[in-house]
Amino acid sequence: MGAPRYGADGIHAAILAGEPIRVFNQGKMRRDFTYVDDIVEGVVRTLAHPPVRTEDGTPPAVIFNIGNNDAVELSAFIDTLERLLGRSAIRDYQPMQPGDMPATYASIERLRAAIGFRPQTSLADGLARFVAWYREYFAV
Repeated sequence: MGAPRYGADGIHAAILAGEPIRVFNQGKMRRDFTYVDDIVEGVVRTLAHPPVRTEDGTPPAVIFNIGNNDAVELSAFIDTLERLLGRSAIRDYQPMQPGDMPATYASIERLRAAIGFRPQTSLADGLARFVAWYREYFAV
């Protein structure tokens, strides 16, 4: 089977190919998975609300995090993907990597306050849309 690959094909391709996927920290890692359409919508909405120029004439700069603001366990991500693909993953459990964080997520309070936007696509819905696209595009 060789070394696990994730590159452009991703974890879903490895699952479909029957290849092992590396799962760190027993799948307890928590990440903020955000559907790409939600990211695009957030960016487009910010364009309609440019920051105001400062009193001294300095060009303004505002940084927004755009994410689901909801950390999900990697094991739940894999479980959902397995259900949608109709295939079980071969999980190669690995210890926590040095320097890795057990949980990360986007803090979107500034985004919500400035433009009233919060991503809406759930993990299950986003993965379902992705798997449907993938199957159609690659005729899988």
